[in-house]
Amino acid sequence: MRKGHIIVSILILVSLILVACTPATTTNSSSTDDAAAPVEASVLPILKVTALPIIDALPIFVAQQEGLFEKAGVQVEFVPVASAPERDQLISVGQVDGMINETLSTFFFNKEQVQIKIVRYALKPTADSGHFFILASGQSGITTPDQLKGVEIGVSQGTVIEYVTYRLLQQNGLAKEDIRTIAVPKIPERMALLSSGELSAAVMPDPLAALAVQQGAKVVLDDSMYPQYGFSVYSFRTDSLDTKGDAVKAFLTGIEEAVAMINANPGGYTDILTEQNLVPAPLLATYSLPTFTAAGLPSEVEWNDAMQWAQEMGLLAVDVSYWDSVTGDYLPVSVAVPQ
Repeated sequence: MRKGHIIVSILILVSLILVACTPATTTNSSSTDDAAAPVEASVLPILKVTALPIIDALPIFVAQQEGLFEKAGVQVEFVPVASAPERDQLISVGQVDGMINETLSTFFFNKEQVQIKIVRYALKPTADSGHFFILASGQSGITTPDQLKGVEIGVSQGTVIEYVTYRLLQQNGLAKEDIRTIAVPKIPERMALLSSGELSAAVMPDPLAALAVQQGAKVVLDDSMYPQYGFSVYSFRTDSLDTKGDAVKAFLTGIEEAVAMINANPGGYTDILTEQNLVPAPLLATYSLPTFTAAGLPSEVEWNDAMQWAQEMGLLAVDVSYWDSVTGDYLPVSVAVPQ
């Protein structure tokens, strides 16, 4: 090859390399649009929350459907469970951050060290809507509390259901030694035994109590006049509160908005009640939603009463600190921890 051709080839190769290494300055419209596009938003923090298929959980599903959690700044993954032991196991091994539970299970988690904290009421009885119902079989002839003296009452023992049973009957004149409970932990079995008359009495949560009444059971007592006993709560693992505190605040903000929406339009969420199996199908046409609780916390009086009962029943051998187990720090509104 002649020397001139070699020099020309070298110059062309250098020019190509320079072009390849020079930033593009084209005014192509798509490039301009890309440069002007906003930076993609960061992925929202994720909270995993679990609960039984109970009406108490409705605000979670409404907040998900209406986009209220994302609006507040958190993604919420709901993890369904079929039993309280399954729920508690997920919390114990750290597979979920929070749950709907009650004070009794909080005692058991925190009896040696504080593992969870209550951050809000979930659902509390009101004068218009009970949460738990003491029912008598239609065949029993029982209609008043005094007729339950010495009668076996089907319950899930060692739970809020048994606690409510004792307290409602004691409020209506029965002594502790007059009250007899029998363990029937599976609600479908409890309902079947009540319906057949093999159980003279049993305790059911709303709305399954309404289904039992539809099948012939009679309401003897409910907790609508005694809201200090039968409430549920939202609780979170202390590790999650320490590392995801802002996400928990966002979660409770979404819950607060959902509660307001449900209370303003209680007939507007039949689709969720059906999809999530929160209300039995035979009740959907006639069932009335309870009034959901606005931001609030259990009081120390409520806490101590449940703890005293658990100790009297031999379920708890120590005192569990209310002040270490209940916090208002994550509520979207300022709510003082009640005395």
